[in-house]
Amino acid sequence: MTLLTFLDHASVFVFALTGALVASRAQLDIVGFVFIASLTAVGGGTIRDVILNRDTVFWVANPTYIGVAAAAALGVFFTAHLLESRYRAILWLDACALAVAVPAGVAVALTMGQPRAIVVIMGITTGCFGGLMRDVVCNEVPLVLKQGELYVTCALAGAGAALVALAFGLATPLALLICAAATFALRAGSLAFGWRLGVYKAYPPRQ
Repeated sequence: MTLLTFLDHASVFVFALTGALVASRAQLDIVGFVFIASLTAVGGGTIRDVILNRDTVFWVANPTYIGVAAAAALGVFFTAHLLESRYRAILWLDACALAVAVPAGVAVALTMGQPRAIVVIMGITTGCFGGLMRDVVCNEVPLVLKQGELYVTCALAGAGAALVALAFGLATPLALLICAAATFALRAGSLAFGWRLGVYKAYPPRQ
C-alpha cells in the first residue's frame, strides 16, 4: 500500500465515523447511516479529483473505499448509544480526519505536478468539503462556517506547512507528516483551549 492510498483509506474511515455519528444524532435508519457516512468520507476527495481532472475518481477506481465507509457506518449504528457525548466525539474524530485528509489532498496535487497554490487549495478541499456536505444534508450548522472556528484555517496552515517543509528539502513523506501534525495541532488547540479567529462585527454607519 502506498502512502497516498493509506492516507485516503484513513481519511475515508475516520470521516465515515463522523458522518455516521451525525446520522445517529439525526436518528436515521441504517441505510441513512451508510449514505451519510459515505457522503462524508468521499465528498472532499471526489471534488478534488473532479477539479484536478484525474483519470478516475479515487473511489470509482477502487470501490473498497465505499466498503470501508459502509463498515464504519455499521459499526457506529450498533455502538453510538455507548458514547456519553456523541457531539464531542464528532468534533475530535473530525479533527483526526481533517489531519489525514489535508495531507492526502496535498499528496494528490503534488503527484500531479500542480503549482503550489493548487496544492494548498486541494488540501483544503479534500479536508473540508466532506464535512461540509455532511452537515448541510443533516441540517446542522457546518463546522467550517461556525463563528471564529479554526477549521479551514487549520487546513490552510497544514498545507502551507507541507510546502515549507518541501522548500527546505525535506522528503515528501516527512512533509506530509508535518502537514498532518500542524493541521491537528491547530484544530485540537481550538477544541481544547478555545482558540478562535476574530469575527466581523457590524457597526452603525457614521453620520
